[in-house]
Amino acid sequence: MDHYQVGVDIGGTFTDCVVITSKGELLAAKSPSTPPAFANGMLNAMGLVAERLGLGFEEFCGRIKLLTHGTTVGTNTLIQRRGSKVGLITTKGHEDIIHIMRGSRGIDSRNLNQLVHFPESQKPVPIVPKRYIRGVSERIDCNGNVVVELNEKEVLASVDELLAMGVEAFAVCLLWSFKQPRHELRIAELIRQRAPGMFVSCSVELAPKWGEYERLTATVLNAYIGPVTSNYLKQLDQRLKLAGYRHPLQITSCGGGSISVDRAIQAPLLTLDSGPVSGVTASKFLGQLIRCENIITTDMGGTSFDVGIIHNGRPAYNSIANVAQYEYFIPKVDIQAIGSGGGSLARVDALTRTLRVGPDSAGADPGPACYGKGNLIPTVTDADVVLGYIDPDNFLGGRIKLDRKKSFEAVERVAKEIGLSVMETAAGIAKIAEFKMADIIRKTTVEKGFDPRDFTVFAFGGAGPVHAGVFSRELGVQRVLIPLNRIASTWCAFGAATADMLHVHEQVDIQSSPFNLAHVNKILLKLGQNASKQMKQDGVNSSKIHLSFSIDMRHRGQINEVEVELPPFSERAKPQLTKAGLEQLNQLFYARYEAIYGKGSSYGNARLEMVTFRVRARSATQELELKRSPRKRQSKPSVALSGHRQVYWSDLSKSIKTPIYNGALLSNGLLVDGPAVVETTDTNIVVQPKQQLRVDALGNFELHFVS
Repeated sequence: MDHYQVGVDIGGTFTDCVVITSKGELLAAKSPSTPPAFANGMLNAMGLVAERLGLGFEEFCGRIKLLTHGTTVGTNTLIQRRGSKVGLITTKGHEDIIHIMRGSRGIDSRNLNQLVHFPESQKPVPIVPKRYIRGVSERIDCNGNVVVELNEKEVLASVDELLAMGVEAFAVCLLWSFKQPRHELRIAELIRQRAPGMFVSCSVELAPKWGEYERLTATVLNAYIGPVTSNYLKQLDQRLKLAGYRHPLQITSCGGGSISVDRAIQAPLLTLDSGPVSGVTASKFLGQLIRCENIITTDMGGTSFDVGIIHNGRPAYNSIANVAQYEYFIPKVDIQAIGSGGGSLARVDALTRTLRVGPDSAGADPGPACYGKGNLIPTVTDADVVLGYIDPDNFLGGRIKLDRKKSFEAVERVAKEIGLSVMETAAGIAKIAEFKMADIIRKTTVEKGFDPRDFTVFAFGGAGPVHAGVFSRELGVQRVLIPLNRIASTWCAFGAATADMLHVHEQVDIQSSPFNLAHVNKILLKLGQNASKQMKQDGVNSSKIHLSFSIDMRHRGQINEVEVELPPFSERAKPQLTKAGLEQLNQLFYARYEAIYGKGSSYGNARLEMVTFRVRARSATQELELKRSPRKRQSKPSVALSGHRQVYWSDLSKSIKTPIYNGALLSNGLLVDGPAVVETTDTNIVVQPKQQLRVDALGNFELHFVS
């Protein structure tokens, strides 16, 4: 009997499901997302795959060995501001931290319009109004010593007041609690005594780090989305069990792996951005198979364009995230996103009379004009239909019929406003979106100290392969890979299916050089023990736990920190850094610092500081071996030719009769010269003039640039 490893990812427009059979075969399906009842879209996508396997839904669920789910419920709750009414308890005198924020107000260079007009910017609507914030008497110093004992009477009075005001969740964040958690944990205990079943978020259990604003924000956001996300996950877990799924449900996390559903219910903040991160996870998995260590991951869906970096086989990480202008601590794979997806709306600016694309999106409903659901504003997808990149009668393998006339009319209205032809306008919409993508990739790589020309671009998502040929060329990248043929548009779901179980533990302990080696090793050992303990609670055998350690370091007196990864320890159960290893760590810091800030920017005679110690505990979910196809000799791409149609090519400034190929029939070793369009079940690969496409043994499509 065949068993399956399943990944499901919910996007803003579509919900994707990927199944890996025990024989290494891949099946994928897309189903429209169903906000606000996202579970329906997930089960619908799983049902489509079950049909292709010839199984009933219950039998299919009974054969699933591991199901990993990427959820956007928390993200949507934040964006739509539909979270819970949160009561915040903090140290007396520090009640206004979340309202003061940082001077930047959460605005950075990702949004140039806000940056240029910063004086006109506003702070976000408070996620916790001041009337729901209470300060209590207690104080712990920077060394973790209790200076003022917790006033439990004040705590109980505050809890009773907030409950009477109808709060639905509590956030608890005290000064220096990450050095001594006793007071925070006691407050949580008192809340649960007063209100059993209440969602309580403690900073020491979520983000035990130095930096009170970001730590408090993380705690509050976790409480804000907690009840909604936890209810969704509990109900989904129950529905799957009733359908016959017998194993623990795993949830993708922003750290680059999966966590148990119980951990996700306790810390739903870990699920934010987990969908785009799954694309990096999948790319890392495939990169190891094909020995490609430097990868730029590009995920273009219906609403956004997400970029990640893998260097030397390791994803780029970040410890600070930003949502709705709120900066918060969370250990996550670094993903940069802009509103440039297939559903991005194209409008003419009333003042400048220039064409703008995004960040607003038509989403899944009403969607692009060609969906025929009432939207009259053209989108990038409408431009693709007009240009001929997409066949209206063969969208998503023919499951959805598009209305080319409505796309043409929508683009035509914009064309009349700016005085261009319909084709020139459609090409302009696509070009603006593509150049915005190239710009965010350039920023993401250069700001990390990398040259994009040293990388391979992985293009995936429903719309990514359509536009990858242009934005990659703008970057000087010589190789673009569209992964695993028909799986490219469901790549994040594939990443969920292949994700390792992952837990990240951190501890702040600021110390200056010369470092106390014994103290450093004591911290590493404690972190390793805590991570291993949590993995064992999830049912992972100790022999399958892999620990990797890193330390955030900086020049003493500076603010910005650099994460430096420690070399692997020979003894897994007892990480011990040697004197030589400590000196090597310092040199690794200098090298990484100069890679980011420029050669000569570090100062070897200055003292260094260690700030945050971190361990990532991983366990592989399953050893996977994908099927490889033999190379066929004497085969020509004409065997996959399905016809021709008129396609407008911006480089040629005209429409020409263009060959259209069926991607499912292109086998290992075949070459396709551009201009051409390759159609797969869920996406199209647009091969621009002076480009060539090749197919490898795993079914990957590789775009190369030819002179």
